[in-house]
Amino acid sequence: MSPARMRRAVSESVSGLPRAFWWLWISTLVNRLGAFVATFMALYLTLDRGYSASYAGLVASLHGLGGVVSSLGGGVMADRLGRRPTLLIAQTATAASVALLGFVTDPVAIAAVAFLVGMASNASRPAVQAMMADIVRPEDRVRAFSLNYWALNLGFAVSSMAAGFIAEFSYRAGFLIEAGMTLACAVVVFAKLPESRPAPTARQAEAGIGLGTVLRDGRYMAVVGLSFLVALVFQQGSVGLPVAMGRAGFSPADYGLAIAVNGILIVALQIPVTRFIEHRDPRTLLVASSVLAGYGFGLTAFAGSVGVFMLTVCVWTLAEIVNAPTQTSLVVRLSPVHGRGRYQGVYSLSWSLAALVAPLMAGAVIDHLGAGWLWGMCAAVGTVAAAGYGVLMRRLPPEPPARTPAPVQGQEEAGVRTA
Repeated sequence: MSPARMRRAVSESVSGLPRAFWWLWISTLVNRLGAFVATFMALYLTLDRGYSASYAGLVASLHGLGGVVSSLGGGVMADRLGRRPTLLIAQTATAASVALLGFVTDPVAIAAVAFLVGMASNASRPAVQAMMADIVRPEDRVRAFSLNYWALNLGFAVSSMAAGFIAEFSYRAGFLIEAGMTLACAVVVFAKLPESRPAPTARQAEAGIGLGTVLRDGRYMAVVGLSFLVALVFQQGSVGLPVAMGRAGFSPADYGLAIAVNGILIVALQIPVTRFIEHRDPRTLLVASSVLAGYGFGLTAFAGSVGVFMLTVCVWTLAEIVNAPTQTSLVVRLSPVHGRGRYQGVYSLSWSLAALVAPLMAGAVIDHLGAGWLWGMCAAVGTVAAAGYGVLMRRLPPEPPARTPAPVQGQEEAGVRTA
Protein backbone atom coordinates (compact mmCIF):
# COMPACT_ATOMS: atom_id res chain seq x y z
CA MET A 1 0.00 0.00 0.00
CA SER A 2 1.35 3.42 -0.97
CA PRO A 3 1.91 6.06 1.73
CA ALA A 4 -0.93 8.17 0.29
CA ARG A 5 -3.40 5.26 0.40
CA MET A 6 -2.24 4.36 3.90
CA ARG A 7 -2.81 7.92 5.11
CA ARG A 8 -6.26 7.92 3.53
CA ALA A 9 -7.11 4.57 5.17
CA VAL A 10 -6.05 5.84 8.59
CA SER A 11 -8.00 9.07 8.07
CA GLU A 12 -11.15 7.15 7.15
CA SER A 13 -10.72 4.88 10.19
CA VAL A 14 -10.61 7.74 12.68
CA SER A 15 -12.82 10.36 11.05
CA GLY A 16 -16.41 11.12 11.98
CA LEU A 17 -16.16 10.12 15.65
CA PRO A 18 -17.15 12.72 18.27
CA ARG A 19 -14.59 14.54 20.37
CA ALA A 20 -15.91 12.97 23.56
CA PHE A 21 -15.03 9.54 22.15
CA TRP A 22 -11.41 10.54 21.69
CA TRP A 23 -11.11 11.83 25.23
CA LEU A 24 -12.53 8.53 26.43
CA TRP A 25 -10.09 6.73 24.12
CA ILE A 26 -7.17 8.70 25.58
CA SER A 27 -8.34 7.79 29.07
CA THR A 28 -8.39 4.10 28.09
CA LEU A 29 -4.91 4.28 26.57
CA VAL A 30 -3.39 6.07 29.56
CA ASN A 31 -5.01 3.58 31.92
CA ARG A 32 -3.56 0.59 30.07
CA LEU A 33 -0.13 2.23 29.74
CA GLY A 34 0.03 2.08 33.53
CA ALA A 35 -1.15 -1.53 33.87
CA PHE A 36 1.49 -2.90 36.25
CA VAL A 37 -0.45 -4.97 38.78
CA ALA A 38 -2.06 -7.36 36.31
CA THR A 39 1.29 -8.06 34.63
CA PHE A 40 3.62 -8.57 37.58
CA MET A 41 1.48 -9.42 40.60
CA ALA A 42 2.57 -13.09 40.66
CA LEU A 43 6.26 -12.19 40.34
CA TYR A 44 5.93 -9.51 43.01
CA LEU A 45 4.41 -11.94 45.49
CA THR A 46 6.73 -14.88 44.81
CA LEU A 47 10.07 -13.17 44.08
CA ASP A 48 9.90 -9.91 46.00
CA ARG A 49 7.76 -10.97 48.96
CA GLY A 50 8.75 -14.63 49.04
CA TYR A 51 5.24 -16.09 49.15
CA SER A 52 4.33 -19.45 47.63
CA ALA A 53 2.88 -19.96 44.18
CA SER A 54 -0.33 -21.21 45.81
CA TYR A 55 -0.70 -17.96 47.72
CA ALA A 56 -0.03 -15.98 44.53
CA GLY A 57 -2.77 -17.99 42.83
CA LEU A 58 -5.16 -17.25 45.68
CA VAL A 59 -4.49 -13.52 45.42
CA ALA A 60 -5.03 -13.65 41.65
CA SER A 61 -8.35 -15.43 42.21
CA LEU A 62 -9.45 -12.82 44.73
CA HIS A 63 -8.50 -10.08 42.27
CA GLY A 64 -10.68 -11.82 39.68
CA LEU A 65 -13.51 -12.28 42.18
CA GLY A 66 -13.50 -8.55 42.80
CA GLY A 67 -14.00 -8.08 39.07
CA VAL A 68 -16.98 -10.44 39.10
CA VAL A 69 -18.65 -8.45 41.87
CA SER A 70 -18.01 -5.06 40.28
CA SER A 71 -19.15 -6.12 36.81
CA LEU A 72 -22.73 -5.99 38.07
CA GLY A 73 -22.24 -3.16 40.56
CA GLY A 74 -20.52 -0.94 37.98
CA GLY A 75 -23.36 -1.48 35.52
CA VAL A 76 -25.99 -0.50 38.07
CA MET A 77 -23.97 2.59 39.03
CA ALA A 78 -23.60 3.64 35.39
CA ASP A 79 -27.39 3.65 34.98
CA ARG A 80 -28.29 5.14 38.38
CA LEU A 81 -25.49 7.65 39.02
CA GLY A 82 -24.40 8.22 35.43
CA ARG A 83 -21.41 7.19 33.32
CA ARG A 84 -19.15 10.07 34.38
CA PRO A 85 -19.61 9.72 38.18
CA THR A 86 -19.08 5.96 37.91
CA LEU A 87 -15.83 6.44 36.01
CA LEU A 88 -14.60 9.02 38.52
CA ILE A 89 -15.43 6.82 41.52
CA ALA A 90 -13.94 3.69 39.95
CA GLN A 91 -10.72 5.31 38.77
CA THR A 92 -10.14 7.21 42.00
CA ALA A 93 -10.75 4.05 44.03
CA THR A 94 -8.42 2.09 41.74
CA ALA A 95 -5.63 4.64 42.18
CA ALA A 96 -5.99 4.59 45.97
CA SER A 97 -6.15 0.78 46.28
CA VAL A 98 -3.24 0.17 43.87
CA ALA A 99 -1.06 2.63 45.80
CA LEU A 100 -2.04 0.92 49.06
CA LEU A 101 -1.13 -2.48 47.60
CA GLY A 102 2.45 -1.33 47.22
CA PHE A 103 2.77 -0.72 50.97
CA VAL A 104 0.84 -3.51 52.72
CA THR A 105 2.95 -6.49 53.83
CA ASP A 106 0.62 -8.74 55.84
CA PRO A 107 -0.60 -11.66 53.67
CA VAL A 108 -4.22 -11.20 54.71
CA ALA A 109 -4.03 -7.47 54.01
CA ILE A 110 -2.46 -8.08 50.59
CA ALA A 111 -5.24 -10.50 49.65
CA ALA A 112 -7.93 -8.08 50.86
CA VAL A 113 -6.47 -5.11 49.00
CA ALA A 114 -6.03 -7.22 45.83
CA PHE A 115 -9.75 -7.97 46.00
CA LEU A 116 -10.44 -4.22 46.28
CA VAL A 117 -8.15 -3.50 43.32
CA GLY A 118 -9.98 -6.06 41.19
CA MET A 119 -13.34 -4.64 42.22
CA ALA A 120 -12.40 -0.99 41.64
CA SER A 121 -10.55 -1.51 38.34
CA ASN A 122 -13.37 -3.51 36.75
CA ALA A 123 -16.17 -1.19 37.88
CA SER A 124 -15.37 1.28 35.11
CA ARG A 125 -15.80 -1.18 32.22
CA PRO A 126 -19.61 -1.08 31.94
CA ALA A 127 -19.55 2.71 32.17
CA VAL A 128 -16.93 3.02 29.41
CA GLN A 129 -18.86 0.73 27.07
CA ALA A 130 -22.17 2.42 27.86
CA MET A 131 -20.71 5.90 27.29
CA MET A 132 -19.29 4.85 23.93
CA ALA A 133 -22.70 3.53 22.91
CA ASP A 134 -24.25 6.83 24.02
CA ILE A 135 -21.96 9.13 22.09
CA VAL A 136 -21.19 7.17 18.89
CA ARG A 137 -23.67 6.74 16.04
CA PRO A 138 -24.90 3.15 15.50
CA GLU A 139 -23.20 2.84 12.12
CA ASP A 140 -19.83 3.84 13.66
CA ARG A 141 -19.92 1.63 16.76
CA VAL A 142 -17.97 -1.35 15.40
CA ARG A 143 -15.20 1.04 14.36
CA ALA A 144 -15.28 2.85 17.71
CA PHE A 145 -15.15 -0.33 19.78
CA SER A 146 -12.36 -1.62 17.56
CA LEU A 147 -10.31 1.55 18.11
CA ASN A 148 -10.87 1.24 21.85
CA TYR A 149 -9.78 -2.42 21.79
CA TRP A 150 -6.69 -1.37 19.82
CA ALA A 151 -5.85 1.21 22.50
CA LEU A 152 -6.24 -1.43 25.20
CA ASN A 153 -3.78 -3.75 23.51
CA LEU A 154 -1.32 -1.04 22.50
CA GLY A 155 -1.27 0.28 26.06
CA PHE A 156 -0.86 -3.20 27.54
CA ALA A 157 1.95 -4.08 25.12
CA VAL A 158 3.90 -0.95 26.02
CA SER A 159 3.19 -1.28 29.76
CA SER A 160 4.28 -4.94 29.80
CA MET A 161 7.69 -4.01 28.40
CA ALA A 162 8.04 -0.98 30.66
CA ALA A 163 6.90 -2.92 33.72
CA GLY A 164 9.80 -5.34 33.34
CA PHE A 165 12.32 -2.51 33.60
CA ILE A 166 10.41 -0.86 36.46
CA ALA A 167 10.30 -4.16 38.39
CA GLU A 168 14.10 -4.38 38.17
CA PHE A 169 14.24 -1.08 40.01
CA SER A 170 11.29 -1.29 42.41
CA TYR A 171 7.96 -3.11 42.44
CA ARG A 172 6.57 -0.39 44.69
CA ALA A 173 7.45 2.22 42.09
CA GLY A 174 5.37 0.22 39.61
CA PHE A 175 2.34 0.33 41.89
CA LEU A 176 2.73 4.06 42.44
CA ILE A 177 3.15 4.76 38.71
CA GLU A 178 -0.02 2.80 37.94
CA ALA A 179 -1.86 4.71 40.68
CA GLY A 180 -0.67 8.02 39.26
CA MET A 181 -1.67 7.18 35.69
CA THR A 182 -5.08 5.92 36.81
CA LEU A 183 -5.58 9.18 38.68
CA ALA A 184 -4.61 11.02 35.49
CA CYS A 185 -7.44 9.15 33.74
CA ALA A 186 -9.85 10.42 36.37
CA VAL A 187 -8.62 13.97 35.72
CA VAL A 188 -9.27 13.53 31.97
CA VAL A 189 -12.79 12.28 32.70
CA PHE A 190 -13.47 15.15 35.11
CA ALA A 191 -12.09 17.86 32.82
CA LYS A 192 -13.13 16.70 29.35
CA LEU A 193 -16.03 14.24 29.45
CA PRO A 194 -19.61 15.43 29.94
CA GLU A 195 -22.28 13.06 31.20
CA SER A 196 -23.77 11.05 28.33
CA ARG A 197 -26.50 9.03 30.06
CA PRO A 198 -29.72 9.48 28.05
CA ALA A 199 -32.64 10.84 30.04
CA PRO A 200 -35.43 8.20 30.17
CA THR A 201 -38.86 8.99 28.84
CA ALA A 202 -41.78 9.06 31.28
CA ARG A 203 -42.79 5.54 30.22
CA GLN A 204 -39.23 4.22 30.63
CA ALA A 205 -38.87 5.85 34.03
CA GLU A 206 -42.12 4.27 35.16
CA ALA A 207 -41.23 0.82 33.86
CA GLY A 208 -37.64 0.87 35.09
CA ILE A 209 -34.89 -1.66 34.36
CA GLY A 210 -33.30 -3.73 37.09
CA LEU A 211 -30.85 -6.63 36.97
CA GLY A 212 -33.86 -8.94 36.98
CA THR A 213 -34.99 -7.38 33.71
CA VAL A 214 -31.63 -8.17 32.14
CA LEU A 215 -31.60 -11.74 33.46
CA ARG A 216 -35.10 -12.37 32.06
CA ASP A 217 -34.08 -11.14 28.61
CA GLY A 218 -33.69 -14.54 26.97
CA ARG A 219 -32.01 -13.46 23.74
CA TYR A 220 -29.56 -11.22 25.54
CA MET A 221 -28.64 -13.84 28.15
CA ALA A 222 -28.05 -16.31 25.33
CA VAL A 223 -25.54 -13.83 23.87
CA VAL A 224 -23.90 -13.53 27.30
CA GLY A 225 -23.70 -17.30 27.54
CA LEU A 226 -22.08 -17.59 24.12
CA SER A 227 -19.70 -14.79 25.07
CA PHE A 228 -18.72 -16.80 28.15
CA LEU A 229 -17.89 -19.83 25.97
CA VAL A 230 -15.77 -17.76 23.59
CA ALA A 231 -14.04 -16.06 26.54
CA LEU A 232 -13.18 -19.48 28.02
CA VAL A 233 -11.37 -20.30 24.79
CA PHE A 234 -9.49 -17.00 24.52
CA GLN A 235 -8.40 -17.19 28.17
CA GLN A 236 -6.37 -20.30 27.36
CA GLY A 237 -3.79 -18.08 25.69
CA SER A 238 -2.71 -16.84 29.11
CA VAL A 239 -3.54 -19.85 31.32
CA GLY A 240 -3.50 -23.10 29.34
CA LEU A 241 -0.86 -22.29 26.73
CA PRO A 242 2.03 -21.42 29.12
CA VAL A 243 1.36 -24.50 31.27
CA ALA A 244 1.15 -26.79 28.24
CA MET A 245 4.33 -25.37 26.71
CA GLY A 246 6.14 -25.73 30.02
CA ARG A 247 5.04 -29.37 30.35
CA ALA A 248 6.32 -29.97 26.80
CA GLY A 249 9.79 -28.68 27.72
CA PHE A 250 9.59 -25.16 26.36
CA SER A 251 11.03 -22.25 28.35
CA PRO A 252 9.23 -19.14 29.60
CA ALA A 253 11.09 -17.21 26.91
CA ASP A 254 9.62 -19.52 24.28
CA TYR A 255 6.13 -18.81 25.57
CA GLY A 256 6.87 -15.08 25.66
CA LEU A 257 7.97 -15.21 22.03
CA ALA A 258 4.83 -17.09 20.98
CA ILE A 259 2.34 -14.94 22.88
CA ALA A 260 4.03 -11.72 21.74
CA VAL A 261 2.59 -12.48 18.29
CA ASN A 262 -0.87 -11.87 19.76
CA GLY A 263 -0.16 -8.28 20.80
CA ILE A 264 1.84 -7.46 17.67
CA LEU A 265 -0.90 -8.68 15.34
CA ILE A 266 -3.66 -6.84 17.22
CA VAL A 267 -1.75 -3.57 17.11
CA ALA A 268 -0.88 -4.06 13.42
CA LEU A 269 -4.15 -5.48 12.08
CA GLN A 270 -7.03 -4.28 14.29
CA ILE A 271 -7.70 -1.09 12.34
CA PRO A 272 -7.33 -2.47 8.77
CA VAL A 273 -9.36 -5.60 9.59
CA THR A 274 -12.08 -3.43 11.10
CA ARG A 275 -12.31 -1.46 7.85
CA PHE A 276 -12.99 -4.78 6.12
CA ILE A 277 -15.62 -6.08 8.58
CA GLU A 278 -17.27 -2.82 9.67
CA HIS A 279 -20.45 -3.13 7.61
CA ARG A 280 -20.60 -6.89 7.21
CA ASP A 281 -23.17 -9.27 8.67
CA PRO A 282 -22.41 -9.70 12.41
CA ARG A 283 -23.85 -13.22 12.36
CA THR A 284 -21.26 -14.35 9.81
CA LEU A 285 -18.46 -12.59 11.67
CA LEU A 286 -19.32 -14.11 15.05
CA VAL A 287 -19.77 -17.61 13.62
CA ALA A 288 -16.47 -17.40 11.73
CA SER A 289 -14.54 -15.91 14.67
CA SER A 290 -15.86 -18.58 17.06
CA VAL A 291 -14.73 -21.35 14.71
CA LEU A 292 -11.33 -19.68 14.19
CA ALA A 293 -10.86 -19.30 17.93
CA GLY A 294 -11.79 -22.89 18.73
CA TYR A 295 -9.75 -24.49 15.99
CA GLY A 296 -6.88 -22.03 16.37
CA PHE A 297 -6.38 -23.38 19.88
CA GLY A 298 -7.26 -26.88 18.68
CA LEU A 299 -4.30 -26.78 16.30
CA THR A 300 -2.04 -26.29 19.31
CA ALA A 301 -2.31 -30.04 19.92
CA PHE A 302 -0.12 -30.55 16.84
CA ALA A 303 2.48 -27.88 17.69
CA GLY A 304 5.98 -29.21 18.28
CA SER A 305 8.08 -26.10 17.84
CA VAL A 306 7.95 -22.44 18.79
CA GLY A 307 7.30 -21.55 15.15
CA VAL A 308 4.19 -23.74 14.98
CA PHE A 309 2.96 -22.34 18.30
CA MET A 310 3.33 -18.86 16.80
CA LEU A 311 1.26 -19.91 13.78
CA THR A 312 -1.56 -21.15 16.01
CA VAL A 313 -1.47 -17.85 17.90
CA CYS A 314 -1.89 -16.07 14.54
CA VAL A 315 -5.09 -18.04 13.87
CA TRP A 316 -6.85 -17.34 17.15
CA THR A 317 -5.59 -13.75 17.26
CA LEU A 318 -7.38 -13.09 13.97
CA ALA A 319 -10.52 -14.49 15.62
CA GLU A 320 -10.00 -12.12 18.54
CA ILE A 321 -9.59 -9.11 16.24
CA VAL A 322 -12.90 -9.90 14.53
CA ASN A 323 -14.84 -11.04 17.60
CA ALA A 324 -14.11 -8.23 20.07
CA PRO A 325 -15.68 -5.21 18.31
CA THR A 326 -18.45 -7.28 16.70
CA GLN A 327 -19.51 -8.84 20.00
CA THR A 328 -19.46 -5.52 21.85
CA SER A 329 -21.51 -3.84 19.12
CA LEU A 330 -24.06 -6.69 19.28
CA VAL A 331 -24.39 -6.21 23.05
CA VAL A 332 -25.20 -2.51 22.51
CA ARG A 333 -27.65 -3.39 19.76
CA LEU A 334 -29.61 -5.66 22.10
CA SER A 335 -29.51 -3.26 25.07
CA PRO A 336 -32.28 -0.73 25.73
CA VAL A 337 -30.89 2.80 25.73
CA HIS A 338 -31.89 3.56 29.33
CA GLY A 339 -30.46 0.23 30.63
CA ARG A 340 -27.10 0.12 28.88
CA GLY A 341 -25.09 0.18 32.09
CA ARG A 342 -26.76 -2.90 33.57
CA TYR A 343 -26.67 -4.75 30.26
CA GLN A 344 -22.97 -3.96 29.83
CA GLY A 345 -22.36 -5.04 33.41
CA VAL A 346 -23.89 -8.47 32.81
CA TYR A 347 -21.86 -8.79 29.61
CA SER A 348 -18.65 -7.90 31.50
CA LEU A 349 -19.61 -10.56 34.02
CA SER A 350 -19.27 -13.25 31.35
CA TRP A 351 -15.61 -12.35 30.85
CA SER A 352 -14.92 -12.03 34.56
CA LEU A 353 -16.39 -15.47 35.21
CA ALA A 354 -14.38 -16.91 32.33
CA ALA A 355 -11.22 -15.46 33.91
CA LEU A 356 -12.08 -17.38 37.09
CA VAL A 357 -13.14 -20.65 35.48
CA ALA A 358 -10.51 -20.92 32.72
CA PRO A 359 -7.47 -21.46 35.00
CA LEU A 360 -9.31 -24.13 37.00
CA MET A 361 -10.47 -25.86 33.82
CA ALA A 362 -7.04 -25.75 32.18
CA GLY A 363 -5.23 -27.06 35.24
CA ALA A 364 -7.66 -29.91 35.85
CA VAL A 365 -7.74 -31.06 32.22
CA ILE A 366 -3.96 -30.88 31.72
CA ASP A 367 -3.26 -32.68 35.01
CA HIS A 368 -5.76 -35.50 34.55
CA LEU A 369 -6.18 -35.89 30.78
CA GLY A 370 -3.32 -34.07 29.09
CA ALA A 371 -2.94 -30.88 27.07
CA GLY A 372 -4.29 -32.54 23.91
CA TRP A 373 -7.69 -32.90 25.55
CA LEU A 374 -7.69 -29.21 26.48
CA TRP A 375 -7.09 -28.17 22.88
CA GLY A 376 -9.72 -30.61 21.64
CA MET A 377 -12.20 -29.12 24.14
CA CYS A 378 -11.38 -25.63 22.84
CA ALA A 379 -12.26 -26.75 19.31
CA ALA A 380 -15.52 -28.26 20.57
CA VAL A 381 -16.46 -25.16 22.58
CA GLY A 382 -15.73 -22.91 19.61
CA THR A 383 -17.94 -25.08 17.42
CA VAL A 384 -20.80 -24.95 19.94
CA ALA A 385 -20.47 -21.15 20.20
CA ALA A 386 -20.50 -20.80 16.41
CA ALA A 387 -23.63 -22.94 16.12
CA GLY A 388 -25.24 -20.89 18.90
CA TYR A 389 -24.57 -17.61 17.14
CA GLY A 390 -25.86 -19.05 13.88
CA VAL A 391 -29.18 -20.01 15.45
CA LEU A 392 -29.57 -17.02 17.75
CA MET A 393 -29.00 -14.35 15.12
CA ARG A 394 -31.37 -15.62 12.45
CA ARG A 395 -33.98 -13.08 13.50
CA LEU A 396 -31.76 -10.35 14.88
CA PRO A 397 -33.65 -7.05 15.21
CA PRO A 398 -32.48 -4.44 12.68
CA GLU A 399 -29.95 -1.81 13.67
CA PRO A 400 -31.82 1.36 14.70
CA PRO A 401 -31.36 4.22 12.25
CA ALA A 402 -28.98 7.00 13.15
CA ARG A 403 -30.67 9.77 15.09
CA THR A 404 -29.57 13.37 15.48
CA PRO A 405 -31.66 14.91 18.25
CA ALA A 406 -30.95 18.37 19.55
CA PRO A 407 -27.91 18.22 21.84
CA VAL A 408 -28.04 19.28 25.45
CA GLN A 409 -26.64 22.74 26.11
CA GLY A 410 -22.91 22.56 26.62
CA GLN A 411 -22.56 19.22 24.84
CA GLU A 412 -22.62 20.37 21.20
CA GLU A 413 -18.86 20.61 20.92
CA ALA A 414 -18.27 17.28 22.62
CA GLY A 415 -20.64 15.53 20.26
CA VAL A 416 -22.72 13.90 22.98
CA ARG A 417 -26.15 12.68 21.95
CA THR A 418 -29.08 12.38 24.28
CA ALA A 419 -32.27 10.43 23.92
